[in-house]
Amino acid sequence: MIDTLSDMIKTHPDKALAIGGKASEWMSYKSLRDLSDEIGNSLHNMGLGRGDRVAIVLPNGPDMAAAFVTLAQWVITAPLNPTYKKDEFSFYISDLNAKAIVFLEGYDGPALGAAKMLGTAIVWLRPTGKYAGSFSLHCDKKIFGTPDTRAPEAKDIALILHTSGTTSQPKIVPLLQRNLTASANNIATSLALRPQDRGLNVMPLFHIHGLVASISASLYAGAQIFCSDGFDALKFFGLLSEHKPTWYTAVPTMHQAILSRAGRNQDVIDTVALRFLRSSSASLPPQVFSSLVETFKAPVIESYGMTEAAHQMASNPLPPLAQKPGCVGIAAGPLIKIADETVNKLIQGLGEIVISGRNVTPGYESNPESNAKNFFEAEGAHWFRTGDQGQFDEEGYLWLKGRLKEIINRGGEKISPREVDEILMDHPAVSQAVTFALPHDKLGEDVAAAVVLRDGSNADEKALKEFAEERLSSFKVPRKILIVDNIPKGSTGKLQRIGLHDKLGLGG
Repeated sequence: MIDTLSDMIKTHPDKALAIGGKASEWMSYKSLRDLSDEIGNSLHNMGLGRGDRVAIVLPNGPDMAAAFVTLAQWVITAPLNPTYKKDEFSFYISDLNAKAIVFLEGYDGPALGAAKMLGTAIVWLRPTGKYAGSFSLHCDKKIFGTPDTRAPEAKDIALILHTSGTTSQPKIVPLLQRNLTASANNIATSLALRPQDRGLNVMPLFHIHGLVASISASLYAGAQIFCSDGFDALKFFGLLSEHKPTWYTAVPTMHQAILSRAGRNQDVIDTVALRFLRSSSASLPPQVFSSLVETFKAPVIESYGMTEAAHQMASNPLPPLAQKPGCVGIAAGPLIKIADETVNKLIQGLGEIVISGRNVTPGYESNPESNAKNFFEAEGAHWFRTGDQGQFDEEGYLWLKGRLKEIINRGGEKISPREVDEILMDHPAVSQAVTFALPHDKLGEDVAAAVVLRDGSNADEKALKEFAEERLSSFKVPRKILIVDNIPKGSTGKLQRIGLHDKLGLGG
């Protein structure tokens, strides 16, 4: 069984291509293995080794991908969003208890100031230019004493990430070596990845989606992964044309941006002929699902993942099995059950989705209250509460109803925001829609929505409400519909419902 990242990259032919990037030769699996050994020696010479925590602040691209894969074979990695402000960096570096932080040589941004203020050791990453992702590490002097130079084992932490923290202080999620390799295996298996495949990564590499679904799953399968410098809808079809990937994975807002430019790039779509497209990290509206299938003439594989599961939990299968629009598919790795939303027991029907498996974190770090609330034992297994409400259909496909914290309670009537989203998206003038709770002095909460109109389309609030009234029960119809140019998104491109009324300037 492959239980560590080191084992994961040792099983593939030397000359097979692994990591690609802009204007560089591809890194082979042998080069990646050699680089891992070199980086291990460098870290040990600096006084860093097994069990030490090293934050990484690097831009997207092959250097970041290779840095994660190689450093995580020797130390505990903690990638951070390069766009954070100084105060945010100070919080995360301190909360992680990072001994060192890795920057691209020449970096002079807010993270550097935060690291110096905290006294965190600084390590510089210097690209060598030999091939995509090749680099060396440097620091002014040895940082610490004698490190533990043993290679990490399956039970050791490889990666630390924080939850998004949209409703409370973010929690630390430690992911073990075996969590990452199990999840990479689950994804590679569900997508039938093979050495001939070439993925295109457009996801940020400080997030579990990009780190595991794009990078780790590809490397587990002995496939190739081209690492872009980030998502840009204007450059996407150029990347498709130049590098000819067989698949890519993205969040729904990215897919929508791609669709907006697909019409003028039909020749590229016809030439590249993707084997499939993958969507995860947020619900993909059925309308977008159908448009992607029609545009790319390829199956769309919607998956369901979260940080605590080292990403993937469920996935729509590849053909000849069915891909169901609006559905996150079948269990694809961990066990998935339905639990009572308040009592620690498994049930049938509608309830909270819970998971158990080798890819699931053993628990939040230094947070017994959250662990007691989110983990429980039942039927001989250790279950994690996802916070999502859902149910299985008769064919074993999982349908999400929404985040339990996002479900709108309108005077006792419970409304799934996703259901309202999908109705509004059926309007021919609507390109994007997100439904959210609006504070109400008597009902507690009422329904509101923000929509983005298609280019050249016209619709006002009255017309959209009338459209919704014909298709929804009256208590589900948004009291307020705001037409906007853009809907605020999180750092990974996900639409965020909680607190959206404040971000859009709406009162109760």
